[in-house]
Amino acid sequence: MTDLFEHQAQQQAAAPPTRRRSAATKRAAAKRRRRRRQRTAVVLVVVLGVVGAGGYLLWDRLDDMVGDLPFIGSQAEDYPGPGDAPVEVEIPEGATGTQMGAALVEADVVASTAAFNEAFGANPAAAGIQPGTYQLLTQMKASDAVAALVKNEKIQTDVTIPEGYSVDQIVERVGSVTTIPAEDLQAALKKPSSFGLPKQAEGNAEGWLFPTTYSVQPGDDATSLLTKMVEQTTSELESAGVAKGDWEDTLIKASLVEREAKHAEDRPKMARAIENRLDRGMTLDIDAAVAYGAGKPGTQLTRDDLSDPDNEYNLYEHMGLPPTPISNPGASAIEAVADPADGNWVFWVAVNLDTGETKFSETYEQHQEYVAELRAWEAENS
Repeated sequence: MTDLFEHQAQQQAAAPPTRRRSAATKRAAAKRRRRRRQRTAVVLVVVLGVVGAGGYLLWDRLDDMVGDLPFIGSQAEDYPGPGDAPVEVEIPEGATGTQMGAALVEADVVASTAAFNEAFGANPAAAGIQPGTYQLLTQMKASDAVAALVKNEKIQTDVTIPEGYSVDQIVERVGSVTTIPAEDLQAALKKPSSFGLPKQAEGNAEGWLFPTTYSVQPGDDATSLLTKMVEQTTSELESAGVAKGDWEDTLIKASLVEREAKHAEDRPKMARAIENRLDRGMTLDIDAAVAYGAGKPGTQLTRDDLSDPDNEYNLYEHMGLPPTPISNPGASAIEAVADPADGNWVFWVAVNLDTGETKFSETYEQHQEYVAELRAWEAENS
């Protein structure tokens, strides 16, 4: 019995400390909750402030963009047309619709890039607008400006360089057809590095000005045109698979073929005949080269011209190739030299000067028969 009372007394004595710990725990928890609420309030205020500022900035930015986007804001500013004063506008290579619109806005052709972009997107042919210089009008309706560009009526002069023309002939042709003076071309030719002439040409552009049709835009000058010609020649040599170290020799041979061959099918045969003669240690005996060095047409050559050793292009007197090309060959002649026909020909002669019919032979005797055929034709047509 005494032990029971003592046990109950001990339990009662232990109870108050247990109640004190519970109250202290509650007070500490309440304090932590108050601190969390304070921190949350501070964070919430900061977040709301950032969101508010960001929201204001975003709204302000959107407000600025509305004026540039006709599908969000009001209708894009546009001129009623039809236009006023003529003005030249250049559309650069690779320009996007937006870049075109910016160029036209700067020239006062259209009222806004937004109007131009809208018209550009509405015209299915607009993607085909080509780079170049166009003559338009100031204050045009955007759709009219796009339509004018689509027509591709650029301000340009097309100049065609025939195959086999010499540098002097090219200078004369370009100077007479385009706005680039011949004097400017002659001056530019004296600075070969300015238009990319390869070093193996040793400063002589003969053979490197590719014959084709070139579009000369306003602002083009002698150097830019010569650069295009040399780049095109380089491209043709690469396409034909000619090794870079052989470019000059290939152009020399091709220039001979270009001046001598009258028909495309004769060029690979003539290229082979030239190679055969060189391999056998024979002089090339090509009148066109002699005429080039003498500075006269081939039809005006004399016996003295053919025996003149001072003419370094006289391939009757000098072995091997001439020192430079004698003309600017086209793709067909370059390809013929790069891939000549198979055969043992070493002679050729045109037996009809009107049609250009040319006959090839492997022996001197056969060649003499063809020469006699030429003489007969000349007698009948003199």
